[in-house]
Amino acid sequence: MERYYVEKCPRCGGRVIEKEVTEVLYGGVNTAILRVKAGVCLLCGERLYAPEIVRKFEDIEMKLEQQKTAEFKPLGRSYQVVF
Repeated sequence: MERYYVEKCPRCGGRVIEKEVTEVLYGGVNTAILRVKAGVCLLCGERLYAPEIVRKFEDIEMKLEQQKTAEFKPLGRSYQVVF
């Protein structure tokens, strides 16, 4: 899947390069961590995603919210610490 990003950041005008980034998605009480390619500004760090990646994020968030996580690989456990 080829991606095209703008050369200049729409936020600050800095140079944008393609990098692999870690994205954390939330849905209800569930969390998903994934590695995806994004256009990243070298000055401000703004991340730019291809439309198909954004649609995939939305799909994953919906599945997390609806507890439809059977296709996802478990990765440890999460805990809430109250003090």
